Amino acid sequence: MRWLFVLLLALAIFGGAAWFGYNTFVKEEIAVKKEQRGEVTPPPAVDISLPEFQAAVQLRQDRKLAEARDALVNFIQKYPSGKHLDEARDVLGEVNVDILLSRHPSPEKTEYVVKSGDVLAKISRKLKTTPELIMRMNNMSSTMLHIGEHLLISHPDFAMVIQRKANLVMVLNHGTFFKQYHVREAKLPPKQPAKITAKVAETMAWKGGKRVGIGSKEYLGSTRWIRLAGAAGYTLYSVPDAAHPNLDQPPPPVGLGLAATDVEELSSLVNNRTPVTIID
Repeated sequence: MRWLFVLLLALAIFGGAAWFGYNTFVKEEIAVKKEQRGEVTPPPAVDISLPEFQAAVQLRQDRKLAEARDALVNFIQKYPSGKHLDEARDVLGEVNVDILLSRHPSPEKTEYVVKSGDVLAKISRKLKTTPELIMRMNNMSSTMLHIGEHLLISHPDFAMVIQRKANLVMVLNHGTFFKQYHVREAKLPPKQPAKITAKVAETMAWKGGKRVGIGSKEYLGSTRWIRLAGAAGYTLYSVPDAAHPNLDQPPPPVGLGLAATDVEELSSLVNNRTPVTIID
């Protein structure tokens, strides 16, 4: 048995020496060669922006809209190439719409008292807004007005920028970011200029294969499109989403498809004076 003890002791000594030598010299040399070949996986970067993004989102969930908007604007300016930039823009867009379409105080909102002879289209032209935006801001189900009625009116100055490669439709208000919408499908002519300057030609509503007008009973639940002038083949049309799983109007042969909810919202923001820039 003595020989067995000696054998085990020798294995322990030489095995320990081998393990020490491998970890001290061989393993280190292998690591150096991997680093020289660029095969070393760097440690994951710490996402220092995440707590600030989560704090801004929480402000919105708490309905502290003005604070959430300021926090998101500061976040985007602070991390212009950050991991959560696109998410922050999406949330900022939702906050901006929340403020626009609510009774939340805003410098751009004024009160208008309906007078004799007023109709919604006349008021919207006079105050440089859209009939549907007035309806949405004041929770109106029809275009009917009553003398003495108090309407909350917003005075935005919207412009659209379509980014083809990013598949985004971005809305600016007074030249600053307001909201972005994601293009779900693109069917465009093969040859496109690098930049196209256009404008909104008209917003359209379809029901049962026919055009319907705002204020009609068919308007609610209709399928919305936005046709551009000065940009052949550019129609922003609705594609099914969770809120609109079935659309009775087939898409046009060419154009950009967005979620039906997004086109419905976007069509309430723009009018035939809204400028559009299309870029790669």
